[in-house]
Parts: sequence; structure tokens; C-alpha cells
Amino acid sequence: MKILHVVQAYHPVKGGAEWLAQNLSEQMVQRHGDEVTVFTAAVTKPAYFWRNEGGPLPVGTETINGVTVRRFPVYRGLRWLRMLWAHGAHRFKLPYHDWARAIQLGPIIWGFAWEIAHQPADVIMASTFPFLHMQYAVAGAKRSGKPMVLLGAIHTGDVWGYDRKMIIDAVKQADAYLALTTFEKEYLVGKGVVPDKIHVIGGGVDVAPFVGGNGRAMRDRYQLADNPVIIVLCRHSELKRLDTVIAAMPHIWAQQPDAHLLLAGARTNYSAKLDQLIAALPPVQQAKIHIINDFPESEKPDLLAAADLLVHSSGNESFGIVFAEAWAAGKPVIGADVGALASLIDAGKDGLLFRYGDAASMADKVVTLLTQPAQRAAMGAAGREKVLANFTWEKVADKVRQVYLETISRHQR
Repeated sequence: MKILHVVQAYHPVKGGAEWLAQNLSEQMVQRHGDEVTVFTAAVTKPAYFWRNEGGPLPVGTETINGVTVRRFPVYRGLRWLRMLWAHGAHRFKLPYHDWARAIQLGPIIWGFAWEIAHQPADVIMASTFPFLHMQYAVAGAKRSGKPMVLLGAIHTGDVWGYDRKMIIDAVKQADAYLALTTFEKEYLVGKGVVPDKIHVIGGGVDVAPFVGGNGRAMRDRYQLADNPVIIVLCRHSELKRLDTVIAAMPHIWAQQPDAHLLLAGARTNYSAKLDQLIAALPPVQQAKIHIINDFPESEKPDLLAAADLLVHSSGNESFGIVFAEAWAAGKPVIGADVGALASLIDAGKDGLLFRYGDAASMADKVVTLLTQPAQRAAMGAAGREKVLANFTWEKVADKVRQVYLETISRHQR
């Protein structure tokens, strides 16, 4: 099968959508012998589309682990004008304000729809919204008559990014849609998308590295001894609501004074704000927060092994791959009681839910698990079983590939 994957960025770029596209592509090449080509923007970060964060990558074609990757140049001109147009059109609800926001976000790639239309492929899959390349892919597939599959990873809590008529219109035009959770499917059905078109696939994780994590090495490195350890794994972003975690820690220390927090993730422009929040704490409390910036992926299993539980403070996710990684490591999770996250956690069985944005609620759930080691172990074991049954890359890729085959067959009929 000849497959074209269209994604906003691709390896070596780090991010959930990039990791998903890479693993789906490589699974299909290595396990099924499919011919997979990836069309993507030549950038180090998608944020480079609309602001000065990240930079360009070389334009051209290369082969990465058997996958043909073609990177296209991005037009970055008129960024201030595009931003003013997008915000003004949205504020005054002008016609096509959703398109104004999409053009402001990008990527703008001249001739991209034509290239997609003329790429030999049995099926085209594009991911993820709200980026403009999704619309190029729909237009290219329509022009060529090729079957079109979309993977939107819709963050329903992000009104600016995802509450757009053009997104729903694109989903309705696609031959099939890949949803990461049942919550996402129900959201789209509520918007008028035909249920039979939507296939829930979940997110994928490579389980093996997480089984043998060396937690003692990390505890020794950060001088954690045998104290209780809470870990947060995410990039520094205002949307991740890391302020809730910092605000929850004094409540936790009131009952678990020896608890330590590992705050591990990619540093961003928001990191300065995070530093300020931590600096406002007393020095004795600051010493119990360990910021681990831009750690290598290879250290993630060791970091999770060092922790007693994982907390994810965000309410703006399409899946929450960090939960699957924690479960693969046998750790219980605590997440917000909203959206896709709440649909992923089986509360009381493999994790707990706190009231989104409520530091005291988060602290209460953390203390509950820190004081009940048997419950932590049972939840971690249940989580690992869930991952093995549903969220390995092999299982996710096979679900996606079956959707491709069925979509091609329907299209031919």
C-alpha cells in the first residue's frame, strides 16, 4: 500500500503529533512493508509558522527509518498583519474568521495542495488540526480523487484554536476520521459528523523501555532518598496549567512534608513565569521542587520509575499520552476531570480525577495516593494492563492501517 502522511512537523521535531506520525509511519513500513511518504513543513517547531520560536530545517527529501520525508519551505511574511486580521475578524465575528485564524497560524506552503494531489498514493492521511496543512490535504485529495483520512486530535477546550466551522466541514468531507478518544468522537457526532465515519484509535506507547526504568539512579541524582516523589511530565506552557501544581504543593507539604516534585519538560517562553511562581515559595519548599529541563527521551522511563505517581494538570488535551507512558511504567495517574482526559482515566481503578484548576482538589488526590501504597500499586498494574490491551504502537498502527484498507475499498466501490 502506498500511503501519504501529511503532518505539520516531523522527526527530529518533538511533539505529540510528530511522535504519532513518526510511529504510525515506521510501523507500517517495518511491519507491513508499506511505502510511506511524509509531507511536512521544514521547521524545528510549529510555532515558527507564526512567531520567532524555533527555526527552519533544510528543504528537500530524506529517508528516515524507511520512511520518505519531504520537507517544504514555509512562507512567514506579513505575520503581524495576519495576526491583526485574525484577532479582529474573530472579535467582531466577521465572515470567514475561522479561515483568518487558520491563515494566521499556518503553515502557508505555496503549491502544497498541488503537490499532495500529484503524489502517488492509495490513501492520504493528514494530522493534526488546527493547522492549515489540513486544509491543503483535503483540497489535494479532492483534486486527485484519492481517499482522505483525517486525524484531528481536537482540543475541545481551546476555543480559539479548534472552535472553527472549517474544521467540522473538513471532517465531514473526509472519507474517514481517526479519533483519539470516545470523548472526541462524541464531540464530533454532536457537531453533525456521521458516527460510522469516526474510528477511535487511542494513542500509542512503546512499552518495553518503561518496564525496566532505573528509578534509583534518578533518586540518587536529585537526592530524593526514599521520600515521596510526584512527577509532572510536560512542556512548559500556560495551557498545561502548571500554576495549579505549584499552588497545590503547599497543601501537599502540610500533610506530606517530605514530598518532592519532579517538574520535567521542555523549556519555553512560559518558563520564566514558572520560575517566578517557584521563587515566591520559601527556600525550604523550593528545595523540594526539581526542574528538569529538556531531558533526553531516553531518561523518561527512569524518571517515571523514580516517581510514586504522575500528575497532569492540563485540561486541554486530545488524548494524554503521558498517562499511557506512566501506566506502562506501572504508575497511577491523577488528571483533570474534563474532556478527553476524564474519558481516558478509569477513576478509582487506574487513577484519580481532580477538579480542573483547583489546587486543593489536586492536593487531596495526591495525598490520598501517597498515603496508600497498596492502592498505588493496584492502580499502576491496572494501567499497564490497559496500555497492553489498547495503546501499544503495534495495536494503534494496526487499527489505523485497517481503517486505510477499508477506506480504500469503499472508495474503489
